[in-house]
Amino acid sequence: MPHEPAKNHDVIVVGAGISGAATALDLARRGVDVLIVDRFCPAAMASGWTLAGVRQSGRHRAELPLARSAVEIWASMDEELEAETFYRRTGNLRCARNEAEAKIILDLVKEQEAAGLDIALLKGREVQKLAPAVSERVIVASYCPSDGQADPVATTKAIAEAAKRAGAKTLFGERVLSLDRDASGAVIGLTTEKRRLAAGKVVLCAGVYGNELINPLDLNVPMEVQMVTMMNSTPTERIIEQVIGTANATGSGRQEPDGKFRCGGGHETWNGDIVVEDGMPRVRPSVKNLLCAMENFCDLVPAFRQARIERIWAGLIDQTPDALPVLDEPAGAPNLVIAFGFSGHGFCLGPVTGRILGALVSGEDPGYDLSPFRLSRFNSWSGGEAAPLSLHG
Repeated sequence: MPHEPAKNHDVIVVGAGISGAATALDLARRGVDVLIVDRFCPAAMASGWTLAGVRQSGRHRAELPLARSAVEIWASMDEELEAETFYRRTGNLRCARNEAEAKIILDLVKEQEAAGLDIALLKGREVQKLAPAVSERVIVASYCPSDGQADPVATTKAIAEAAKRAGAKTLFGERVLSLDRDASGAVIGLTTEKRRLAAGKVVLCAGVYGNELINPLDLNVPMEVQMVTMMNSTPTERIIEQVIGTANATGSGRQEPDGKFRCGGGHETWNGDIVVEDGMPRVRPSVKNLLCAMENFCDLVPAFRQARIERIWAGLIDQTPDALPVLDEPAGAPNLVIAFGFSGHGFCLGPVTGRILGALVSGEDPGYDLSPFRLSRFNSWSGGEAAPLSLHG
């Protein structure tokens, strides 16, 4: 189809999840002419589907400094955004129900205490003393009191609105088909279903769709797209405050401010099926994984067996081999910055990811060691199993 004339922007951000929205906000506040493009709308996919834990515990050592900085930002985000994120610092409990899971918890606490995180090991009835609704089957748990939770959709939309107030422009409901390059190979913009858009730089925060756009540039982020079953209950009496999960990430959940449980589990490789209803993407979980998610959370919080299920969906996870994202300006594609592969735990990092990407675009030192997040770390990777999924959020 014919395209409209090109429109120029300093930067185009592809993806209106929390990372893309936060990047646009940072750039707009720097006075950059920035456009956010998304095939759907803010929080339509991963950022809206997530459990929305805001945690430092259970992080890879390379990711922990980012998470700790992010948690500091979360403390004042409502004021900064002039909107409710429903952020609460209620703590995180990762639970073990047998000796194998207990070893995971013991190793986690030891490693993260050594890294300076305020995290405690709870044994036996210490767990139920803190969280009476947790099953007595739980024999050991890690507890990080400075971890928390938020509303994923409200947060992502609030960041996108703040970006617009700061001057960012938006283009929603329009799929990006390709990145455009000049004769030297530099990225100079992109082509959507309806138009070509020119830009000085492009920031790609496209999640599970990221490789579709960089593969033609001879770039690839090794990842497997995982599907995680999620559900909401109807409002019930409040019985838990913390985000609660199993040691091996088979189940996790929390109770939202309105009393609804939000929980999930049951991982499986995505088969590629997705439907769009009323302009929003939907992924359907299998019955097998729905039952798995329910059983694992009931195993942690027995009272959940009495809850009424209101909504069921599946979230997609861009899982890399080492469970770390790619935050990089890849060699061979000048003017391109990529940020995806968050492996199911990019929500907490969103505010600091935005600042890191804003710094990269602006040619500044991001203030963190990004070597563990470079795309080049996969140059010697020859395939094989990916790292196991960890607690989401």
